[in-house]
Amino acid sequence: MDIKRARELIEVQIGLSSGYNRNAVRLILREIQLHHGQAAVDGLILEFDLERVFGLKPGTNFSNVI
Repeated sequence: MDIKRARELIEVQIGLSSGYNRNAVRLILREIQLHHGQAAVDGLILEFDLERVFGLKPGTNFSNVI
């Protein structure tokens, strides 16, 4: 998944904002981490303020999310 597509998907999930959407964002971040690395994940977390919205912190390893 490219980062542009991840941004689009994260925006949708934030708009819906439930526990299920938090899990969906975690899966998106997993894909980004596997293909683009931790810096890209941390950038998205900061860009969308995902720590405030879903409690997702920069530096978190999402590679084991299933």
